[in-house]
Amino acid sequence: MVLPVAWALTRSGGDDGPGWHTDAAPLEQAFPLLGPLTEARWVSSRDRDDRSGIPSPELAISGLATLAPGKLAELTAAHTFVPGAPASDFTSWFEKPLRGEGPKNPQWIRSDELDRDTAGRSTHLWFDRGTDTVRFSALNPYG
Repeated sequence: MVLPVAWALTRSGGDDGPGWHTDAAPLEQAFPLLGPLTEARWVSSRDRDDRSGIPSPELAISGLATLAPGKLAELTAAHTFVPGAPASDFTSWFEKPLRGEGPKNPQWIRSDELDRDTAGRSTHLWFDRGTDTVRFSALNPYG
């Protein structure tokens, strides 16, 4: 059974962190090749904007998740990866709770094959081999 995305984003149930969601199910739906995920910390542009109190009309999600053991090895065996780091440390207004989060001294790699940028959808994924962490940034990930 697939739950409506709006329900998953508003009822994620995992708001344990200081301002972030911890439920991996919406991320596994958005990024099926990455699942199952063992841990997640993410934010959404549909979360309340403290500046105006109005959520963003476009859905953007950003955060960090931990891949299941062996998943990164599986992905690197099946896709071409190159070194590449995120351009910023969670600088958007809604990403503020995640600033400074993530692995210490990461060695980020990325794959053009796994990133998407089509028809109003844009996904960027960076992986740290040392911690099996994936950092993600996606605009309209559900289409």
